[in-house]
Amino acid sequence: MTTEENSPVDLSDSFKAYDVRGLVGKTITTASVRAVGAAFVDVLGLEGKTVLVGGDMRPSSPDFCQAFAEGAAGRGATVKLLGLISTDELYFASGVLNAAGVVFTASHNPAEYNGMKMTRAGAVPVSSETGMFEIRDLAQSYLADGIPAGTPGGTMGGIGEADVLKEYALYLRKLVDLSGSRPLKIVVDAGNGMAGMTTPAVLGDALLPGLPLEIVPLYFELDGTFPNHPANPLEPANLVDLQAAVLKHRADIGLAFDGDADRCFVIDELGLPLSPSAVTGLVARREIARAQKAGEEHPTVIHNLITSRAVPELISHDGGRAVRTRVGHSFIKATMAAEGAVFGGEHSAHYYFRDFFNADTGMLAAMHVLAALGEQDGPLSELGREYEPYVSSGEINSQLADVPAAVARVRATYTTDDVIVDELDGLTFTAKDGAWWFNLRASNTEPFLRLNAEAVDAVTMADIRDAVLAIVRM
Repeated sequence: MTTEENSPVDLSDSFKAYDVRGLVGKTITTASVRAVGAAFVDVLGLEGKTVLVGGDMRPSSPDFCQAFAEGAAGRGATVKLLGLISTDELYFASGVLNAAGVVFTASHNPAEYNGMKMTRAGAVPVSSETGMFEIRDLAQSYLADGIPAGTPGGTMGGIGEADVLKEYALYLRKLVDLSGSRPLKIVVDAGNGMAGMTTPAVLGDALLPGLPLEIVPLYFELDGTFPNHPANPLEPANLVDLQAAVLKHRADIGLAFDGDADRCFVIDELGLPLSPSAVTGLVARREIARAQKAGEEHPTVIHNLITSRAVPELISHDGGRAVRTRVGHSFIKATMAAEGAVFGGEHSAHYYFRDFFNADTGMLAAMHVLAALGEQDGPLSELGREYEPYVSSGEINSQLADVPAAVARVRATYTTDDVIVDELDGLTFTAKDGAWWFNLRASNTEPFLRLNAEAVDAVTMADIRDAVLAIVRM
């Protein structure tokens, strides 16, 4: 797979609202990455400062890391190449070292893709609202006219190396102490992604003393061609191997990570998924209790609007303050910082921690679940029922020629005295008697309308789901 091309690249094809993602050799090339590295330094004012650069296990990542480093160093930054890293390792390094950085990854996308997730110093995300498009536009001009020789302040940049894996593992272990857990057998499906490196470092004994955890590895070999299954545990088909292995090995729990290991999905001992909303509730309870113990009266927890209604109910019950936000990590992180929240969770299995620089980390969320399981004698299925009192549809996509017309039909049908409608993110319809709610959100990038529904029981959920889909797809 070549990372270079001869024809010009339009960076608008790969720069999205929150990250960069494109086809290797076509919409993302070593030349475009080198220009982005230079623009990253110039737009964010990083001449004379440290810039961290790492990448995942994709075949194109090493070339891209080197090209970005050359572009950044050429504009006067001191670059530290971190080598192979997960996305949350970048957030850790950016937070601890108070340095801006980039990780090359396309998360769960196929091997022919790669991309960039960028952060300012302190793990503050770079998005379309905080410099992403300015970097794109300046890099585009550098592609056309060449990267300027020299730097405004005359600073000479350099490129060195650093390894943060052990420090990352130590940091997480200090946040969640698993040394006193009862013995647990864990099956971990790394999907040939970066969890194949981080799991042995954090939960195993590769770098630190062992924990009372027996790890059964699935697809730990780092291979960005994903020979076993796509590294996207949001799709049920990609959990089948993990579910079978949990039953085969009579494990206590199964964990599945996506390609860059910033998301984690949980399987109980019966081979059944624990919803991300349930994980959000479980972790929220632990973080609220810890914050209260430290003297915080009403710790704030963030949840997006399509997590289960059980999440804000639990937060309030435990003395916390629930803050509802739009879907999307930039909204969650911004709200985390503005509200001083101790924790935040999303339906997509992104989990954010104040003690992790308001950034998301699948590994830390997994450790909280392991700690909760290891502190009691019952199985995870029993523990999980406490956090899943309602029945959810999951996210259902409808590909439509006219999304606004479909939304208008639903709104006309459900705008009644018995239904509350709000417009925080798409449209959310809530029955006043509390029997059900559903949310409709249009995709920003595809002709899809996304439905999430939840109800007090399976029959009610199926009724409302099917009724809305019939209107949407008519």
